[in-house]
Amino acid sequence: MTALLFHRPLIRAKVTFLLFAGMLGVVFAVDAQDHGDEKRPEPVKSIVLTSIPENDPEYALLGEFVGPISVGENKYEPLALQIRPIGGDNFEALQYRGGLPGQKTHKPAPIQLIGRRSGDFVILSGGPWAIFVEKDHCLIVDREGNHVGRLERVTRQSPTLGAQPPKDAIVLFDGTNTDQFTIAEMTPDGLLMQGADLKPMFQDFNLHVEFRLPYMPASTGQARGNSGLYLQSRYELQVLDSFAEEPTFNGIGSLYRTRQPDINMCLPPLQWQTYDVAFTAPRWAADGTKVRNAQITAWLNGVKVQDDVELANKTGAGQEEAPTLLPIRFQNHKDPVRFRNIWLIDRGLTPVAKFPVYPTAEVEKPNEPPTAPKSEANSNEAEAKRKITEQEAADKKKAAEKKKQVTDSKSEDKQPDLDLKQAKPPARFAVSA
Repeated sequence: MTALLFHRPLIRAKVTFLLFAGMLGVVFAVDAQDHGDEKRPEPVKSIVLTSIPENDPEYALLGEFVGPISVGENKYEPLALQIRPIGGDNFEALQYRGGLPGQKTHKPAPIQLIGRRSGDFVILSGGPWAIFVEKDHCLIVDREGNHVGRLERVTRQSPTLGAQPPKDAIVLFDGTNTDQFTIAEMTPDGLLMQGADLKPMFQDFNLHVEFRLPYMPASTGQARGNSGLYLQSRYELQVLDSFAEEPTFNGIGSLYRTRQPDINMCLPPLQWQTYDVAFTAPRWAADGTKVRNAQITAWLNGVKVQDDVELANKTGAGQEEAPTLLPIRFQNHKDPVRFRNIWLIDRGLTPVAKFPVYPTAEVEKPNEPPTAPKSEANSNEAEAKRKITEQEAADKKKAAEKKKQVTDSKSEDKQPDLDLKQAKPPARFAVSA
């Protein structure tokens, strides 16, 4: 009977299917039993650090690397790498031709790389080479095992870091107190915490701020070291850990929900960074209509990321535009961002020649010995120059008196022509590139 049934094609197909399904069920059951004893991977722990960890193998590999690579026989070009951990021993990186962002030879359009830590190093893939990243250098190898280049770790610092307030600037925070704020808290080591509102209000100003981002490797996007500078409580300049990312809308250096930065100049978290901001408030008519938009120029770590940008309206969750002044706010987004060395130049009260301000030689080298006294020979030379200058002044005085005599002989009704060389334009706020 069974033999007869298998001679019928339809019945034979059904039986074959049932036998096959039964075999699969056994296989899946065994597989499930074999894997039942395995532990599921633990979720990545959320790490939030405000100081450099001593024994964190992932943090030890975070940073920037630069060096030459071979591009032909006796031909080399610079290559740069930014790498950051993203939790669970996983890493992502950007590979740049020419150098790091902000360097003169830097070329945009990086290659995105990924990797996973093995012991004390990471192997990155996704580009034309394999990159072995160690804490102080990177080795680059091509697919045939040939050595292509070596990159060395670099630690960059903002050129405006430590800049002291010029004369007549208003010191807003120097680590001693929070008297200039209506709401503010300090850490025990004298740093300003996020969530601070200034007491004085300003219209047109130049602002210097130094900040430090927390180390939050497992966090992403807006949850990674988020804060912001709310100018007049209306216009937000984003503060965010965007290190090792391309310029991002709503990333660091951006005008929140309005415009991304021209270049991403973010340094690694836990390094001190700087914002220098030149802000001009909007102007209003007596009937409450706006006659000119706000304008902003911003430097992130000494490099211009927003160039005289006109703001047609508030940004993001900022307060509505109005003729009234509102305070500058240091946004509280629950992430422990820290601030220090905050000062401001009120351009309505103080004329400004150059901005940003860079640290002086005296600040950079406080222990520099005093200048040696001039030698006697130098003193004699200075005396000789002084006598020559006095003689030249006397000669010019005589020539002027002679010219006056000739002028007096002419018609007294004739007005002298304006000396255009002596006419000076009105002082303006000049911003250095």
